[in-house]
Amino acid sequence: MKLCIPIKENNGLKSEVYSHFGSSSAFVIYDTNNQDFELLNNFDQHHVHGQCHPLNSINSKNIGAVIVGGIGARAINKLQAENIKVFQSEPGTVELNINLFNKSLLKELTDKDACVHHSSSNGCKN
Repeated sequence: MKLCIPIKENNGLKSEVYSHFGSSSAFVIYDTNNQDFELLNNFDQHHVHGQCHPLNSINSKNIGAVIVGGIGARAINKLQAENIKVFQSEPGTVELNINLFNKSLLKELTDKDACVHHSSSNGCKN
């Protein structure tokens, strides 16, 4: 399975997971089968709030799950419509969250867990 994890700065698997999906500068795409990763720029980073189109950047990558600190309801719905699950990250690195995902220790999110605003504490973690 391929995981998509938003980051603010590229430090490979040591990158910190970014606190909001749509406004991250880039994503780490991690393949759990091959245990390798690639960096993908977020081409939709500067969208109008509430108008995130997450599939614009990750559409061709066959993503199975997103691990994120926070995400809006529309983005969750768009991802889920493409059979992409969304999980709440824990504060820390991409590597930490991959390990937690592999142990089934991350909460799966629904639109009820979504951020209401970029500064919201509802579903948005740093």
